[in-house]
Parts: sequence; C-alpha cells; structure tokens
Amino acid sequence: MIQPVVLCGGSGTRLWPLSRPDRPKPFLPLLGKRTLFQQTLDRVADRSRFADPIVVAGGAHTPMIEDQAGRHHLIVEPHAKNTAPAIALAAARVPRETVLLVCPSDHHIGDEDAFREGVEAAKSLAERGRLVCFGIAPDRPETGYGYIERGEALETGHAVSRFVEKPDGEAAESYLASGKFVWNGGIFLFRAGDYLDELAKHRPEMAKLIDEAVAGGRSEGHVFCPGAAPFGGIAAESIDYAVMEATERAAVVSANMGWSDIGDWNALMIAREAAGLDLCAPDTQAVGADDIMTVSDGARISVVGLDDVIVVVDGDEVLVLSRDAAQSVRQLNPADRT
Repeated sequence: MIQPVVLCGGSGTRLWPLSRPDRPKPFLPLLGKRTLFQQTLDRVADRSRFADPIVVAGGAHTPMIEDQAGRHHLIVEPHAKNTAPAIALAAARVPRETVLLVCPSDHHIGDEDAFREGVEAAKSLAERGRLVCFGIAPDRPETGYGYIERGEALETGHAVSRFVEKPDGEAAESYLASGKFVWNGGIFLFRAGDYLDELAKHRPEMAKLIDEAVAGGRSEGHVFCPGAAPFGGIAAESIDYAVMEATERAAVVSANMGWSDIGDWNALMIAREAAGLDLCAPDTQAVGADDIMTVSDGARISVVGLDDVIVVVDGDEVLVLSRDAAQSVRQLNPADRT
C-alpha cells in the first residue's frame, strides 16, 4: 500500500480575486465541479493501491478539508513552515518502511493513467532507497517553473544531475532544446524512513524539532495536532532546498500526465482549454476579441477589441490582465485585497 500525503495551504495571491487566504485555490472548483483538492483525493481513491490519505494543513483550512474530504487522517500544523517540515510530520506518524506519495492539493493532472504509471515507476526506485521526484516533459520554454536535469539512467527513471531554479528565457530555451531537462512537478515518492534519515543528515535541527513536536502532540479521532512550541521553532524550508537538492539519493521519473500547477490565471486558461472546458463565463459578450477567458460570479462581462486578456469578477473585485502578465498579479498590494 502506498500512503498518500496531501499538502494543503497557500495564500491565494496569483489567482486573486477568486483565490484568497481564507479560500485558497485547492478548495475552489476551477476545473470542473470538483475542487482541485477533491480531484487530488480522487486520484488516490483506489483502496487496493492507496491507503486513506494523510492531509497536512493549517488550522484555518481544516473546516474546508472536513467538508470536502472523505475518509482521511488530518495533521494540523500549528504554524506554516513550508513543505519539508509538513512532510516530516506525516513521515514520523507512519512505519519507516511506508512508501509516501506526496502530492500538492492544488495541481491539475489531465492523464490519470500516466500519473499512476509514474507512481509505479517511482515506487520501484523508492524501494531501492531513492527519493523520487516527478518530472514533467516541457513543451515550451517556461520561466515560471523549476527544472531538473536528468543524469544517468536508472531502472525506471534517472538520477538527478541538478535542480535549477526558475530560469530566464534564454536558459529555458536551451533547456528545452537539450532534451535533458524536465519541469519539477512538486510530487514526490519515497519511504518514510529514508526521508527522515536524509532530513536528519542535512537539517538535523529540523529533524530534532519534528521528533519533539510529534512526541508532544495529541490525537483526537482522525486529527493529530503536533506540539506547538517545538514546531514553532522550526525554520521554514521547502523539501527541495532542505532535502532534495542536498541528498545523493535523488531520482526523477518523467511522467507525461497533462500536469499543471495552476500557478496563475494564464496556466488556468491553458488547463481549461486542454480539458475542453468553457473559457468564458455564461453571457460573456466578445466583439473582435480573441484568446480571452472570463470568470464571473454573476455579473455579465463584455470584451471589445482586446486579444489575449483575462477578466475576473468576484464580488466587488474586478481584475483585468494580459495573459503574459499573469505572474504579476501577486505584486498587487495585499492591503488592498482584504
């Protein structure tokens, strides 16, 4: 059995105004009637292969999780400390030999068969002691994603040669042309004990505080609350920095599974188009306007003489952006978005 670990969180900045801190994108039905969080759970719903998921989230999001999830275990983080400590909490709560499949709750996967094939390929490597990340074959010189350079071939994947942060356009073009690079999909698979061993090796203070937080925690039914004081002392860090870039056991499995992190409005538009969903809200009027997307909670939207734009109406908030400026939404003044 594979143990899914679903990470929930987010501040709701790049998909504002629809996504906000009190209702981040995992809990919104952006691609169909089911939310991204529910679609993540659906992908691991086969109980002949997957155990009941462990969901790791902050207290503010637990009501939405309880409302949207079926059977699950919930770990409530006392503080937001990024992905490395969140995953460590789950790893410390299961037997060391347990194979963990770590999934963000806000990604879209269009080809679930390819996803499951990737899981099986990664599981084969994890059982040999590898810490495996999922790589996505790039189809464009994307500058908004991290990249992984594949090294020597392994049984069902590749060793990781290096991780590369979000590149500039010229570097992204060269990565695409080389055929050696894949996007970092943010999905991981490894045995719980192997992850904890590598965390103790490369971030011993974090590993120590995780042990203390778990030892000092309390369980109430399916909910586990770690000790707040030791967990609060942890320096926030992602799994990429804390473990994956430091370990010599990193491997990558390439999976062409129709993946998107839905990281901004343009990414959502691309994913909706690929899924065959309507790009425009009901009653949208478009005159001399091509390649547009509209989202509305009721108000009718009209677009005249503009191409490559996205218009979003949510309550009293209206956002109009060009598709190529989608990443800049996060730069809007947070004080004006309460």
